[in-house]
Amino acid sequence: MRRSIVFLLVLSTTACIQRQPRLAESIPAVRGDTRTLYSLEYIDVVMGNGVPAEFRKCVYAHYTGWLHNGTKFDSSRDTLPNGNPREPIGFPLGSRRVIVGWDSGFDGMRVGGQRRLLIPHQLAYGDAGSRETIPPKAPLIFDVELMAVADTLPRSQMTQGGPPQCAEWSQVKR
Repeated sequence: MRRSIVFLLVLSTTACIQRQPRLAESIPAVRGDTRTLYSLEYIDVVMGNGVPAEFRKCVYAHYTGWLHNGTKFDSSRDTLPNGNPREPIGFPLGSRRVIVGWDSGFDGMRVGGQRRLLIPHQLAYGDAGSRETIPPKAPLIFDVELMAVADTLPRSQMTQGGPPQCAEWSQVKR
């Protein structure tokens, strides 16, 4: 009887533990607690201590993106064909200029922070995918580093009407 109770206790405990899906070996391992925001999961790898990312402010970030099979599909850390480094991407947070997983994934970050985003397909490119790079219904993995936060351009400096716009990285970096 006692053996049965111990077995049931062990079985019920292990059934409740959530395990991270095993990632391909080409995706570097990170350490940290996994947190969930809606269906987006993230791991804070390095906590930043700079300016916080805020809704409708421009955030500038370096990133590397992978498919679950380990295929790297894009990275701002790669160099351009001429050998020059790529600049961080800049976008107004919460203005739907990037995938929903990114608009949500920078929430709570501060400049200097590094985070792994585990984005389900519904918050990425959806059922259709994106061209040949992202297959249909593909969950995505991004390592992001928040480099800067700045105000959006004043309406008088915008090249066109519509949603907020961000200055070029060369005007923001210090």
